[in-house]
Amino acid sequence: MALNTAKVESILRRVSATSLKKYGTASEAVQLQYEQPPVHFRTIENNPMNHTAQHQGRFYNMPIETSKKLFTAGGLPKKFQTQVKTFNECSLLVRSPALEIISYLQNTDYSKPATRYVLFGPIGCGKSISLAHVVHYGFEARKIIIHVPWANNWFKRPKEVANSISKEGFLDLPIDAASWLIHFKNQNIHLLSQLDLKLGKDYQWSQREISSRGTPLLEMIELGINRIKYASEIINAIMEQLKEASTAGKCNTLVVIDGFNAFFSDYTNVKDDNKVRMPAEKISLTAAFKNITKYDWCNGSIVLSVDPLAVKDRTESHLPRYQLGNSGFEHLDPFIPISVEPYSDAEFKNVIDYYKDRKWIRDIDEDGVHELKLLSAKNPFKLMNLCAPL
Repeated sequence: MALNTAKVESILRRVSATSLKKYGTASEAVQLQYEQPPVHFRTIENNPMNHTAQHQGRFYNMPIETSKKLFTAGGLPKKFQTQVKTFNECSLLVRSPALEIISYLQNTDYSKPATRYVLFGPIGCGKSISLAHVVHYGFEARKIIIHVPWANNWFKRPKEVANSISKEGFLDLPIDAASWLIHFKNQNIHLLSQLDLKLGKDYQWSQREISSRGTPLLEMIELGINRIKYASEIINAIMEQLKEASTAGKCNTLVVIDGFNAFFSDYTNVKDDNKVRMPAEKISLTAAFKNITKYDWCNGSIVLSVDPLAVKDRTESHLPRYQLGNSGFEHLDPFIPISVEPYSDAEFKNVIDYYKDRKWIRDIDEDGVHELKLLSAKNPFKLMNLCAPL
């Protein structure tokens, strides 16, 4: 961190001769002062690769440019994005579920088949934010990131529906598929430009258009963005190629999908030519992301969440077995379940102190804080709504 002269002089005036003897040099004393957490609810360790249990319950800052690169197309709740704009900083609370997954990812034997992790918990308890923390980790760890911010968007609000160009009875979502390719490219352009990822076989899209063996993967991604008719099929091809490249040791891949149970829903707003609603299994994008979440490849990891909001008719329980249904559970079994709970008392206190520091809430006494705790039940989303301006 570059320190301007005025700040350095200001700090030096506060450093005693005893301190200088203790730390050896003035620069060491200055640096040490800057390394101290400015407040109890923050940590200065902003690299998720270094997050451990000692950072739990504290906020860390993700650079705004990084957050735009990773989450412009989604991944952060809308109300949280409002806070990011208002506070002019993207601060995430370091929580146990994300720390647990990061710890597993750092200690995984990547020569083994890809391990599946499934986050679950009540609505609004922070599954999406925990996944965002994991995505940031994958970015800093130089992994190829396959990120679906919210799977149910494709089935609830499809932008365009077309018959599949390769599978009879299946439907493509061309605009949604092309938008995802842009999202994938933006998150991984730094690696796609550096790694030697090339197609291992030919892909024929039409009589005139073909992606030949040896073509850079980035070139096929560009084709899907520019020719959205083929976008859904190109996503299928990308999943195949990344599985092969990862297994061959050319890259390490991190799959992160929020609301994965949506792929096993019998109810969607996607309609065929006869205006009949189609189940998720009849959408070509479903096949692509089911393929990448199998355990028939290695040198990668799969982090998913299941949420009652992702499937319209499964609201009685948030547990994975119920949310995934028989087919979804069999598809993922075995997996490691990770529960996302409401805030602990320490986390709740730090969040309130953070809101006070940001002037998001003002003139609140202990009785008011206690009332917020009762009204929100320490649920992160409910607390965020209660503290939001009217």
